[in-house]
Amino acid sequence: MIRFIAILFGIAFIFAGVAGFMPAFTTNGALLGIFEVDSMHNMGYIVSGVIAIMAATSYRLTKLYFLIFGVIYTIVAILGFWRNGDLFIMHVNMADNFLHLGIGIVSLLLGYYASKKQA
Repeated sequence: MIRFIAILFGIAFIFAGVAGFMPAFTTNGALLGIFEVDSMHNMGYIVSGVIAIMAATSYRLTKLYFLIFGVIYTIVAILGFWRNGDLFIMHVNMADNFLHLGIGIVSLLLGYYASKKQA
């Protein structure tokens, strides 16, 4: 089940990253008019999605993916809140910060739950 969830995460990340490059989905540099996007941000989502799908090839990699990306996305959210959206190589807005925090927490819970369930 956790491997299927990783594939869904991967598809969602890739879709979000590609949509960020498409004018039909962006308004004034905001995906769906809500989330601030730029090329680095979009590439980060695409890379996260590809890695999620690759990690879904084994249970151990899937668990590791969720734990590592949970930490990364939580740190990105905290930095976004702390630096008011200036993350040095990309910019985020408050909606992005909450999205990243949600992704981070859900990923950590999935990784932790997966490790406890199979143990």
